[in-house]
Amino acid sequence: MNLLLLDEGDFSAPGRVELRDRRLRHAQRVLRVAAGDRLRVGLVGGRRGSGEVLRIDDQGLELAITLDAEPPPKLPLTLILALPRPKVLRRVLQAVTSLGAARIYLIHAYRVEKSYWQSPFLEPAALENQLRLGLEQAGDTLLPQLELRRRFRPFVEDELPALAAGSSALVADPRGEEPCPRGLSGEVTLVVGPEGGFIPFELELLEQAGGRPVHLGERILRVETALPALVGRVC
Repeated sequence: MNLLLLDEGDFSAPGRVELRDRRLRHAQRVLRVAAGDRLRVGLVGGRRGSGEVLRIDDQGLELAITLDAEPPPKLPLTLILALPRPKVLRRVLQAVTSLGAARIYLIHAYRVEKSYWQSPFLEPAALENQLRLGLEQAGDTLLPQLELRRRFRPFVEDELPALAAGSSALVADPRGEEPCPRGLSGEVTLVVGPEGGFIPFELELLEQAGGRPVHLGERILRVETALPALVGRVC
């Protein structure tokens, strides 16, 4: 945790917060803070700053905070990701949030197990928790926009063309005809398929919607490995 994320409900008075949840336990057991220490803090959806520890014990952590800095800018990136296995999803969401993706769409595809959509990890609170962990890691305060789309074809035909308009629209696939470009300027729409890739019909629809199939080389990578490589390359 490189940033202590705060919510409006944490304020006991203007400029004062009191925490009693996992953030208290983290401050006690990991950071080992004491009265007078200063911590990096940030308000979800707002600014960053510092907090002076006024009191810390088993009953709570009380801070006097100052929020005087803007969060780091988001990447001009819309990530469209075929829903991975639930345990992988947690790591992926944390990673792409840490990297600064502005928008994330989780979509269905032929090779996505339907059971994945029944996972408790897709509950709104569970998803937001993973995004928050990513923000804490990166020292950010702005949650990315996260959308779920359970039907592939309607999303690709009805929504993707507008999302991709005016951006570099790329479909990451081992069968792509050209290498993934580097250091693109402007908005990027990046589509990443499931383990095993998109089927030919899906690739055809994605191309019709404006997506350009690209590859990362001859090696076949897992989603959690490919995503940081792709984001680092195009942005």
